[in-house]
Amino acid sequence: MQIKEIYSQVLKEKYYEIDHTSGLKIFVWPKEGYNSTYGIFGTPFGSIYNHFTFNGEEVRVPDGIAHYLEHKLFESEEGDAFSLYASTGANANAYTSFDKTCYLFSCTSNFRRCLEILLGFVSCPYFTAETVLKEQGIIGQEIKMYDDSADWRVMFNALCGMYKNHPVKVDIAGTVESIADITAEKLYTCYNAYYNLHNMALTVVGKVTPEEVLEICDNQLKPCEKVSVDTHFPEEPYEVCKHYVEQKLPVEIPVFNLGFKGDGGRRLSEKEIACNDILLFLLASSVSPMYRELMDKGLINSGFSYEQFEGPGYFSIIFSGESRDPAQVETVIKQYITKLRSEGISEEDFENARKATYGDAVSSLNSVDTIANLTEDFFFSRRNVFAYFDAVAEVTLEDITGQLEKILDTENTTLSVVKGG
Repeated sequence: MQIKEIYSQVLKEKYYEIDHTSGLKIFVWPKEGYNSTYGIFGTPFGSIYNHFTFNGEEVRVPDGIAHYLEHKLFESEEGDAFSLYASTGANANAYTSFDKTCYLFSCTSNFRRCLEILLGFVSCPYFTAETVLKEQGIIGQEIKMYDDSADWRVMFNALCGMYKNHPVKVDIAGTVESIADITAEKLYTCYNAYYNLHNMALTVVGKVTPEEVLEICDNQLKPCEKVSVDTHFPEEPYEVCKHYVEQKLPVEIPVFNLGFKGDGGRRLSEKEIACNDILLFLLASSVSPMYRELMDKGLINSGFSYEQFEGPGYFSIIFSGESRDPAQVETVIKQYITKLRSEGISEEDFENARKATYGDAVSSLNSVDTIANLTEDFFFSRRNVFAYFDAVAEVTLEDITGQLEKILDTENTTLSVVKGG
């Protein structure tokens, strides 16, 4: 077993990276003066992983199976994990995203018991034909609920407009029809492929020491054999499928997503992620000229936001919010992107954006849950947390200008709108 202390001279922060004998990668961030502890146990198995090769055999599984598996793992022959957590006073939850599934807890006491519960139920699957069938009705209701959510629909309509083949356009929970094909056998296949400890990561942040975490992991986890799993994604064209998608739902103010599709053929480096964050701050933060114009014209409200949306095989920049004239919002955003390219970025504007981005990033290290989720995200995307902070501090105006030429293609966009009707 190997334990490495990772220290940032600039941030004066450290964490421990441990290669456990079981095969699990463990990260421990001790935070002096904190009363709470946050633990998250994740695997890079999300909704987009519906076609893979496992131990030499090609496998296709129904849409929504990763989310379904997340629900089922909380159950065991003795009961469910939530009832176990109830006696500890901890808050527990889980989530499935496009590229990973994570199980988590937050506590101020009974840390040992909380981590034992987490490792226990995630490591011990229990699926039967009867329990799997029972869950279909529950998740079916959840799917129908999201079908009525304007924010949810506007996002997936945008993804369907941007992506022709990539499974990122498919609802994370699947459809009522797809989950009807899920069986206990298929759940075990996915579990055995992606929930292998060599494929997973545990991050614990807060009032904790590496020794505490290791003692519990040593008692709970047994060494396992590494498995071979390769995920397959269909070839995705660069061009969007549709430039405009509209749906009617009972909303007072239309909601929109404006997606700029980019090249998703490779994962971005820490430096590229940092450049994009600074660029987006320059373009669309609440102190930017574009934001002020949109607000002054009454085209957006304080709910306006932006994000980098990237993962295996996909990349886009998405602007979202409420507007009575989404088409005009699109026009203004594209005009400012064109203006930024033609006029360039001043050294002063760049430095202000870089410092603000760095400050926001550093302030996130005060939150145990943000640190834990960031650590898991970066590990599964094969990036380093401290390398990102270093990149934000070190990127130059030339780096930003070069990145501006690579992203935000104003001809390759999808505007998704949900309006009343």
